[in-house]
Amino acid sequence: MVLTMYSFTTERQTLAWVFFVAVLLCISFVGQGDCQTSPPPPTPCSAYKDCGKCVPHAKCLWCFTTNNCTEYPVSWLLPPASVCQLSQARWGVCWFNFEALIITLAVLGGAIIVSIIACCCCCCCCKKRRSRPDGEEEGYVRRREEIKHRAEERSVERKARHDQIRKKYGLMGDSDHPYSKFENE
Repeated sequence: MVLTMYSFTTERQTLAWVFFVAVLLCISFVGQGDCQTSPPPPTPCSAYKDCGKCVPHAKCLWCFTTNNCTEYPVSWLLPPASVCQLSQARWGVCWFNFEALIITLAVLGGAIIVSIIACCCCCCCCKKRRSRPDGEEEGYVRRREEIKHRAEERSVERKARHDQIRKKYGLMGDSDHPYSKFENE
């Protein structure tokens, strides 16, 4: 009984594997057939008769003067007047003319460039100012050092005068013994 059950299980597993491989082969053949079909050719820009359908395609340009959709002349940065005037040309969106788009992008680009240059100049100027003190600060430091040096000289002179006065009146004794001051009393 155990032997018949084992053979039944292996037959069942074998059938399952055969079925799985057959399904996998069918799918792979169907998938290859789909992959070999070529995509439809792109629709030419002249086929679009509405601005809303023309401008979403990056290769197309709508002209309100002639009310037609033409291919954007990629050899030119800006479309020439023979294709369409800039104020009447639309690219990307219908509500924003090409001339305003170019002006807006130029102003934004210029503002970004000017702000970058201004930031660089400010950073360079601040770095130079921090790295070396200017002339006034050097003068203050020099004067402070001179005042400190004169104060030290006066302090030494004052101490010398006081020592002379102490010797004159016997307040400063011999340095041989520490109690020389008390002997004079």
